[in-house]
Amino acid sequence: MSDIEIDSEWKGIRYRGYSIDKLLDIPMDDLVKLFPARERRSILRGFTPEQIKFLQKIRRSRKISKKVIRTHLRNMIILPEMLGLTIAVYNGKEFIPVKITPEMLGKRLGEFSPTTKSVKHGEPGLKATRSSMFTALK
Repeated sequence: MSDIEIDSEWKGIRYRGYSIDKLLDIPMDDLVKLFPARERRSILRGFTPEQIKFLQKIRRSRKISKKVIRTHLRNMIILPEMLGLTIAVYNGKEFIPVKITPEMLGKRLGEFSPTTKSVKHGEPGLKATRSSMFTALK
């Protein structure tokens, strides 16, 4: 796994006391102990067949090229081998590109691809529905 190149700005970053280089070489059993409880339990129960297929796709794309990988797996936990990749995560409507950085380790892909937008209401009568077009004058 040490064939993954690390950006120079990530050299000083540590995750729970371990440098990025050390995290890449650590076995999965020891890496799981560093994650929060919910993610640790999820990994210890085992990856689903879709997640295994996704991890294989990541490993293949590392060797070939750095193209964007598209996925629907919003519940996939971000592992050190994903660092530096751009993964397009589906939010229910479109694929949102997410650049994986060390701060994202141990979190899930879905946390970085919001499914809802904030509501911005317009003025009554402007770009509104037919029912609110006729408002009382003040």
